[in-house]
Amino acid sequence: MENIYIFLEICGKIRWVIKMDDMIKRINELAKKKREEGLTDSELAEQKELYKKYLANFRNNMERQLDNTDVEFPDGRVVPFKEAVKNKDKK
Repeated sequence: MENIYIFLEICGKIRWVIKMDDMIKRINELAKKKREEGLTDSELAEQKELYKKYLANFRNNMERQLDNTDVEFPDGRVVPFKEAVKNKDKK
């Protein structure tokens, strides 16, 4: 797996650059701490920012995947996914 680096901006300032694997590990650490003992205000802000960046990265990856996906119809036509979805919405 390639290293994906995410820039984290907390309270309007870039705090650090983090690898995706490390970001997931930190998300899980904060979730566990939240369940067990609660989080400080700064940890809550960090958790919120981590979730935001993780979801943005997930959505971006999904969109790129769909951009490279084709749909084959029963009549043999092959069209890009986004075109197939547009045509479905028109029917």
